[in-house]
Formats: sequence, C-alpha cells, structure tokens
Amino acid sequence: MQEIIRMIETGAKKQSMKRRHLRIYRKRREKKTLILILICILLIGIAAAERIGYIDMEQFISDKQEAIPYQKVSKTAEENTEKYYYRQLPEEQKQVYREILEGVRNHTEEIYVHDTDADETNQIFRKLMKDQPDIFWCDGTATATTHKGTESYTVLKPKYFYTAKESQTMQTEITQVAAKWLAGLDADADEYQKILYVYEKIVDEVDYDESAPDNQNIYSIFVNRQSVCAGYSKATQYLLEQLGVFCTYVTGKTTEGGNHAWNLVKCNGDYYYVDTTWGDPVFQQEEGEDISQDTNQETDTSGNKTNISYDYMCCDDTQLFQTHILDKDTQMPECSKMDCNYYVVNGMYYTQYDAEQALGAMNQTIWTKKSATTFKFSDNAVYQQAHDDIFQKELAKAAQNLADYYGLLQVKYQYIDDPRLHKIVIFWQYS
Repeated sequence: MQEIIRMIETGAKKQSMKRRHLRIYRKRREKKTLILILICILLIGIAAAERIGYIDMEQFISDKQEAIPYQKVSKTAEENTEKYYYRQLPEEQKQVYREILEGVRNHTEEIYVHDTDADETNQIFRKLMKDQPDIFWCDGTATATTHKGTESYTVLKPKYFYTAKESQTMQTEITQVAAKWLAGLDADADEYQKILYVYEKIVDEVDYDESAPDNQNIYSIFVNRQSVCAGYSKATQYLLEQLGVFCTYVTGKTTEGGNHAWNLVKCNGDYYYVDTTWGDPVFQQEEGEDISQDTNQETDTSGNKTNISYDYMCCDDTQLFQTHILDKDTQMPECSKMDCNYYVVNGMYYTQYDAEQALGAMNQTIWTKKSATTFKFSDNAVYQQAHDDIFQKELAKAAQNLADYYGLLQVKYQYIDDPRLHKIVIFWQYS
C-alpha cells in the first residue's frame, strides 16, 4: 500500500516537474520570441531609415538637375549651317550657340546654356552677333556667370535695347524697306550683279553719320538712313543673305587705328572683301573745292555712279590689307583673286601702263560725254609710272581733244589722285 502511495507521489512529482519544465520552456520561448521580434523591429527600422535617406538624396539630386532651366531650342542645327562663324565652332559650342540664339530671339532675360566657362560663352555670343545681322535689338553686350556644382552651367544676360513688342514693330519697318529696295533688282541678276546692286543701293540711300541713333544695327540703315560702318556692313550682309549670296560680317581696324567693320562675300565660287562704308564718296579736293557737287548722280561708261568709290567692291587681300587690319582672333579664308572686282569687270584695272591706252580711255569718255575716266592700277610701281606720264603728257592731250570736239575755249576738269589706292579719277566738264 505504501509502495503504491510512493509510486503515486513519485508520478505526481514527475508530473509537477514536467509542468515546471514546461513553464520554464514557455518562458524561455516567450523571451526568445520577444528578442526576435525586437531584433526584427530594429532591423526593419534601420533598413527603413537607410531607405528613406537614399530616397531623399536621390530626390535632392533629381531636383537639382531639374532646377537648371536650360534654354530650349526649337530650330534645327541645319538652319545655321551657312553662317560663317557658326561653322567654325566645335559641336559642343554649336549647342551653346543655338541656345543663345533662341534666347535672344525670344528676348529672354537669363539664358541658361550648357557651358562651364563664362568667357567662352561671351565669345560664342559675339560670334553669333556677327552671323545674325537681323538681331538689331541687341549689340552683343552681356554678362555671363558660370555656376559650379554637380552639373556646371552658365547664365548669359544680354542687354536689350527694345522690348519684344517694340522689336516686332521695328522689324516690320525694316522688312518693308528692304523688300522695296530689293524690288529694283533684275530678277535674272547673277551673284556679281546682286553684290554690286546692294553696294550701290546702300551708298545711295544712306549717309555716314557717327552721331546717328542705332548706328550699330540695321534699323539705322533701313529706317533712319544714317549710320556708321557696323550698320553698313550688317545691312549688306542682311540683303545679300536674302538674295542667296554668301556674306559675313568682319571686324578689325583701319591702318589709322580706328575700329572698323566690312564684309566677306563669295562670288562665282571665290572669296572677296566688300567694304560698303568706304564706297561712300571720297573726293580729292582741289583748291578747297568739293567735286561731289559736280559729279552727283552722274554715271560712267557702265551706267554706274561716279560719286561712288568701287575700290572695295569685291577686292582681294592685297587691296584690302593696305588699309584694313583684321582682329587678331579672326580667321578669314584667302582672297587671292580680283576677277570680280568692279574695276576689273569694267575695264578700268591696269596691271601695266600703256600711254596710248590711257589716252584712248580718256578720249572714249570725252566722246561719249561721260563724267569721269578712272584708272585703277595693280600696284604702286605701275601707278607711279602712269601718274607721271598722265599728268605730264596724256591729260593735256585729252583736254585739247575735249576743247576741239565740243568747241570750247576753256577746258575744266578735276581729279582724284590717290596713291594709297593706286587710283586716278579725272572728272570732265563740258561747258
């Protein structure tokens, strides 16, 4: 009986120990589970914190990139392929050129461009202004600031003289006058005739005036009719481009040191220089008298006006660089021919001197009662030889022929003697 009771007690103790172990196991299991839960929460928190930090940084960088409002370009690159200075640029600078051009045409106050050098941006802007003569509301003056960062860029702030609305009204005026001027050109005109027409038209219509308003742009030419070399040259470029003739704007100095502008053109496949400004009358005064009054509106044997100088109507390097100096940073193609020079085309250009030929030219002018005889010599040696013989002998013979032919008792003439340009022009009077 006692043995049975001990067995029962022993079983009860075992059962109690089992329950105790079970409770300990459960407590340990609950504690382990709690620890696992805490670890998971901690890991999730850390992962979430890292993920949030990554998202913020990514968003910051994205916002930084989107915050740069680069100038959008609507026109294609092909639209500027004929522009001389644009063609000289590397591809990455051509992109900047197009961005600036779009911004300036839209009168954008701050133009954001893909350039990391403010000086380079300014240089591109100046070249652009040489290519685009129709932009009269801005002269190339601007400030450029480069911003360095994850993505560097430059902001260009051009100086505008007129609002977009004012510019539109002025452009309409320019367009109307330019169309009227070009209406007088023969529809079948070749490249030489187009260049000559524009050269003469501007000289005839415009007065040189350093005090003229807007004298650095084409508005001064077409509307005000008063300008300086910048206006003359940009108007020449503007009109010839409309006529499909290659023409670009060139800057430099005169040999006297003054700033100057002129043009480079292409005629019959070759490059020539044109200086419309210097086509304005340059008269040799004799005893203080201005001969322009006597030659106004007169024409020569080719029907062209004798009060216009044609020395720079399609000339070569040799002719131009006697009086002009290119800017140091300007690269121009070689101009080695004189085939399309006005004096060559019209038989007034002499590479050697012949006295009989000179007298014949003067007699021909007199018999046809034209106002002037022009001699243009290829170099100083030929000019010097011609000068001495013409003024000492042949001119007197021609004057006597004039008196005999028209029955005059007294002969009057005036002349231009220009050793710098190797030219002699004699103006005849018939009464």
